[in-house]
Formats: sequence, structure tokens, C-alpha cells
Amino acid sequence: EVCKGKRYNRETLEVKYKGKNIADVLDMTVSQATEFFKHIPRIYRRLQTIHDVGLDYIRLGQPATTLSGGEAQRVKLSSELAKRGTGKTVYILDEPTTGLHFHDIKKLLEVLGKLVDNGNTVLVIEHNMDVIKTADYVIDLGPEGGDKGGQIIATGTPEQISEIELSHTGRFLKPLLEKKQKAESGEKKAKPKRKKKEAAGV
Repeated sequence: EVCKGKRYNRETLEVKYKGKNIADVLDMTVSQATEFFKHIPRIYRRLQTIHDVGLDYIRLGQPATTLSGGEAQRVKLSSELAKRGTGKTVYILDEPTTGLHFHDIKKLLEVLGKLVDNGNTVLVIEHNMDVIKTADYVIDLGPEGGDKGGQIIATGTPEQISEIELSHTGRFLKPLLEKKQKAESGEKKAKPKRKKKEAAGV
């Protein structure tokens, strides 16, 4: 009766910041809290790392036991991002894109890219082709799943994997890489050529 289901006593709930008590804050999503605390750098930076791994929708007070495996991994990843890294860390992620929309997958890939750019190593177990096609190196296990798999079918860059007929992954990768190549080729053609006078001075 005293806490009215909010887990805090009356005295605690009377303490407010910008009109919100602790129960109100814990009920916010990460997206809402990022805006709410944007003028407090220390809190904002922490929330921003959670945003960067595609977890805008979770609530600050959400019990850890209600998170999926992929969400829990991304929470841990966000805490790593908040640290001052040494550039010598190996991160192992098991299907971190599970349940993510394409837009959030793109954000997660940007985060993983930053980790690699800073000298870290990222190992990802993944079935999502949009992730696999961005890898520096792929180890394809198969030929099937479960008891019928576990053998190394192919290794190499995504482009090399796509040329191996025995690789199921390669067959799915090939059209994606061709589409990507065409898109990149189209962008180059779309860029206007500079006039000779302008080019001469370069």
C-alpha cells in the first residue's frame, strides 16, 4: 500500500528530477531517457551506447531475466563500449541480430565496425546474410545444420565463399554481393565528372 506497486516508499517517490521520480524514470524506454538526460553527459553517454546497439525500445527498469539472449548480449556489448578500450579485446557474439529490424542491424554493424577499427577482434556466429556479407573473413560450417553439420565447408572472404558451389552460405551470398556491386557501380557512374579546367589543378 505504501509503495503502490512501484517498489519504493513514499519518501523516495517524493524525490523528483524535472517532475519525474525514480519509478517514472525506470519506466522510460532508452529512447525516452536519452532525450530526458541529454544535458547530463555522464548518463547520456551510457544511454547512447545502448541506443547504438539497437536497444532503444527496452525500459530502464526492465528485469534482465526478460531479455532475449541477443538483447542480453547487446546490453553487455554496450557496457563494453562505455569503457575505455585497450584495442586488444576479443568479442565473441552468438547471433546478436536475433529479433532486430534491418535498420537496427545496420546500427549494430556500425558499432562492431568501430570495435574492429579500434584494433579489437570480433567473432560472430550468425545466419543473417546482411551481417555475413560485411565480414572480413568467413568460416562456413556445414554441410547442413545440427548433427549433419559441424564440418568446415569453406573459408575466406565473403566474395571467395560465394564462388564455392558446396557452400549453402555461398549460394545465398552471391546474389547479395552482386546486388551490392551493381549499386556501388551505379553510384560511381552517377557522380558528375569535373570539368577539365577544375581537374587540371589537382
